[in-house]
Amino acid sequence: MNTILVGAQWGDEGKGKIIDVLTEQADIVVRTQGGNNAGHTVFVGPQKYVLHLIPSGILRPDKVCVVGNGVVIDPVSLVGEIDGLEKLGVQVSPKNLIISETAHVVFPWHRELDAQREVRKGQGKIGTTKRGIGPTYGDKAARVGLRVVDLMNAKRFPERLRERLQENNEVLRALGAQTVDYDTVLRDYTTAADRLRPFVANTVVYLHESTRRGANVLFEGAQGTFLDIDHGTYPYVTSSNTTAGGASTGSGVPPNRMDRVVGVMKAYTTRVGEGPLPSEDAGISDLLHGLGREFGATTGRARRCGWFDAVVTRHACMVNGIDELAITNIDGLDTVATIKVCVGYKVDGTVLRHIPADVESMVRCEPVYETFPGWVTPTDKATRWEELPDNCRHYLLSISQMTGARLIIASVGPAREQTIPV
Repeated sequence: MNTILVGAQWGDEGKGKIIDVLTEQADIVVRTQGGNNAGHTVFVGPQKYVLHLIPSGILRPDKVCVVGNGVVIDPVSLVGEIDGLEKLGVQVSPKNLIISETAHVVFPWHRELDAQREVRKGQGKIGTTKRGIGPTYGDKAARVGLRVVDLMNAKRFPERLRERLQENNEVLRALGAQTVDYDTVLRDYTTAADRLRPFVANTVVYLHESTRRGANVLFEGAQGTFLDIDHGTYPYVTSSNTTAGGASTGSGVPPNRMDRVVGVMKAYTTRVGEGPLPSEDAGISDLLHGLGREFGATTGRARRCGWFDAVVTRHACMVNGIDELAITNIDGLDTVATIKVCVGYKVDGTVLRHIPADVESMVRCEPVYETFPGWVTPTDKATRWEELPDNCRHYLLSISQMTGARLIIASVGPAREQTIPV
């Protein structure tokens, strides 16, 4: 069975853990979009792993991980991630990690341009991680980007690098920014290319042959539905398609080979960076941050927090074709006596049950809430659905029903064993 896993909110839904759990039934795990601006956190026993480009399936033996053509790769960062995993005792080799030869490459000038654009936006900034992801996808769309296949060509790469560097340094000078040194980039990227060369292959052919043999493939995306470049809260979005459709374009596996879509959502709502968050609430933010929760895996930034928003998850279910749901971070609400759920938006005197396309309208939206009784009981030790408090089960079933998909997993903590099948 081929499964697409997507975030049903603004990212950071706990996809890394759910991917890790679902990988037990998969043979291959494919990352299909985004770059090292994303972070998946997985706990195996006491050990914490933070992954940025490599699928979290790498933590399970005998699984093959694929970094697909839709991903943008910082090769120096990727080598660092491989080295970090190996230091923690995780085996990484061409037998369990394959990198697409047609993925685009992130360069230092992309990061510098990313930072400069944020500075110049001032109060209108997006909240980017400044990892160069947007400018790299921009070069891809403009058909001037360099791909892994270019990086691997020792004869062609220096010339192509010089050409792109000269053009981008002119732009950086015009912005008054620091230019990029050719010799340094050539040295660092050639060294990274030599290390990564054994991992590089035609992943489209590999995945096609694997699915023909009946392999079970799990497609993992980064970020969440409302950071999608087409379907998110534009312009406060990422630069790739984070929705289910991105799994096909980012891997080369056609839609008619996909069997199901699993959506992951928190029992409340968070987002990192700027942009609208209608159910944002200072009280729940203070509570969660006080518990040491909701800080970004990649940047360490405190996430903005709010009550569960059924309007956005219902839209996510529609856009992605979500069949089944995993709800995470349930234990974050263990001390809350009365829980709010946003069921609509009030804007300009009208109650909306859907997301407005105009981001300025969404900023003015006031949440329409329903309330649910909390359970005020620890849930982190529960291992079966029946062990969860009645109010907790009622709440989870209610928000999954509002979303429009069947609940299959309830997560009450970061560890593998804190995962309850429903």
